[in-house]
Amino acid sequence: MPPTARERVRAELTAEITDAARRQLAEVGASALSLRAVARELGMASSAVYRYFPSRDELLTRLIVDGYDQLGEAAETADDAAAPPLDRWLAVCRAVRTWARAHPHEYALLYGTPVPGYQAPPDTVPAATRVGAVLGRILGDAARAGDLPDGTGERDPELISDDALAVLGGDHPALDETVRVRALLAWSSIFGTISFELFGHFVGSVEDADRYFDRAMSELAGLIGLARR
Repeated sequence: MPPTARERVRAELTAEITDAARRQLAEVGASALSLRAVARELGMASSAVYRYFPSRDELLTRLIVDGYDQLGEAAETADDAAAPPLDRWLAVCRAVRTWARAHPHEYALLYGTPVPGYQAPPDTVPAATRVGAVLGRILGDAARAGDLPDGTGERDPELISDDALAVLGGDHPALDETVRVRALLAWSSIFGTISFELFGHFVGSVEDADRYFDRAMSELAGLIGLARR
């Protein structure tokens, strides 16, 4: 059933509000995000904005979920299941970096300094794990294709959660706890490397950011066991 006129208007106004909020992120940062300021920019009464987002935290949650979804979509689009595992890994890592460089303020909201007084609700988790799920799919496909070294198959339930296990390629003899630990290390290192670049921590250390990123991502892939065929 097509949306009603009221639903279309609500969707359009919701998009206008979130777009204005993203502009605020760029101008004043997430901690200073204000529903009243958003309302002023749009020429709306504050009470009207509150009908769409009853609190600043709900607006922040919407921005966070949107950001994770856009980043996840970029990673998913970059993944070519027909390519060798290492090529897939590098393509996804590059796509994540490209998105982050194009959307630095949204990236900072996701992976920068926590917003004081805000705690992300559980419904942000599915969106937050989309990039990890793509990397895990590459890992699982490599294991099932025999492209990972044989592992011990040992499982330490007190080290990595069952939810993380499902994201990191699922259950396979080649995906032992060593590989999972390295995969989580690699996952976090991707964002650590991007954060260092975006927030200026590589100044004076890295001469060629593009080449360094590719080299670092290749090293991480090798640590997991994704070698070039």
